[in-house]
Amino acid sequence: MLQETIRRMTGFIHTNAALAPAPMIVCNEAHRFLVAEQIKNMAFEGAPIILEPCGRNTAPALTVAAIHATKNGQDPLLLVMPADHAITDLVAFHRALSTGIEPALEGAIVTFGIVPDRPETGYGYIQANRQTPVSNQVYPIIRFVEKPDRETAETYLAQGDYYWNSGMFLLRAGTWLAAMEEFQPVMLNSCVNAFDRGNHEFEFLRLDRETFSSCPADSIDYAVMEKLTTLPDQSIRGIIVPMNAGWSDVGSWDAVWNIAGKDEHGNSSRGDVIMEDTRQSLVLATSRLVTCVGIEGLVVVETPDAVLVAETNKAQDVKKIVTTLKAKARREGSAHRKVYRPWGWYDLLELGDGFQVKRIQVKPGAILSLQVHRHRSEHWIIVHGTARVTRGDEIIILNENQTAFIPAGEKHRVENPGQVALEIIEIQSGSYLGEDDIVRLEDRYGRAFKI
Repeated sequence: MLQETIRRMTGFIHTNAALAPAPMIVCNEAHRFLVAEQIKNMAFEGAPIILEPCGRNTAPALTVAAIHATKNGQDPLLLVMPADHAITDLVAFHRALSTGIEPALEGAIVTFGIVPDRPETGYGYIQANRQTPVSNQVYPIIRFVEKPDRETAETYLAQGDYYWNSGMFLLRAGTWLAAMEEFQPVMLNSCVNAFDRGNHEFEFLRLDRETFSSCPADSIDYAVMEKLTTLPDQSIRGIIVPMNAGWSDVGSWDAVWNIAGKDEHGNSSRGDVIMEDTRQSLVLATSRLVTCVGIEGLVVVETPDAVLVAETNKAQDVKKIVTTLKAKARREGSAHRKVYRPWGWYDLLELGDGFQVKRIQVKPGAILSLQVHRHRSEHWIIVHGTARVTRGDEIIILNENQTAFIPAGEKHRVENPGQVALEIIEIQSGSYLGEDDIVRLEDRYGRAFKI
């Protein structure tokens, strides 16, 4: 979905666009290697990736992006797009974007309102002033409203001047910083300091943790946009451009079901799935066979981490499960079984008392850090490719079906000198197997003393 979000601009041409030349990604630092891999696969290496040490909602995220965009005295247009949306009609999307260019260049903050086709209760709404348009298909914003109940949503649909809040914006970077200075000076100051005190690490810009952690958390809507609708003589305008482009906020599983292709029984499935007497359901299998018998209106999602079963109309409440997982300090609430690193990835296959088993893949030419573990030993089995292994003062070459044992306290590293991916099965044993039992001595990726 991240790649699809970036591709959404492919083919867009506007003579006065003045858009930032390359995508900027703002993400949590825990996702940095996954994001970098996705960007690399699109041949966008070098695109700025700004790392948040903690979540502070969308207003600070846009602020640090705007700071980055203006650091060389430039003031480009920024198109703000969350990476969990689907848009099926790119022609209509580009048409709406073209409509918003001129007002954005003139200093307005443009948002795109989705023309509703049903009384949706899962989205917020924006009311447009259709009586006094700024220009053709460009309207002042009257107000933002939260997710309504069914009866209110039906009223909005009938009235015709309410649009779903897409969460997408078009604006000059300088316009946003001016709005932050006027409405959120404390937040702006925190973001400026976090940016200035941050450091470049490999291909990332890591914001200063202490400063950014103290930044107030708020959304773009609450921090700025809603204030624009209440000021009679505002210097910055908030306007809305209607969009009918096959949009969906794919932030919940019921939204996935709504946009997915369905069989004659209203079911959508992916993976190794067998269904019998099943209707109006979404069933996704990623690592094993999933069978469903006699169900209706359910979401079933199987992953190596966990299995979710929910009624379709309750799928948005999965966040309550995440809250419970975190409250119980469950690993599933904060981490996936498969973890990406700059050199590749590892997949936790088995975890038991005093041991765990990982499948490790190292990209061609990549190398892990030179490191030491205090509490665990490791046994490596090469299953594909060639490994150059450093173990203490020796360097050995291992091929398929060969092994190496690394005792606790021994410095070691592994490198892939070949042209194909190196795959290793790693068996760890010891009194403590946490990922923080790593002392890095050298690292190509600038991760000394960091996981």
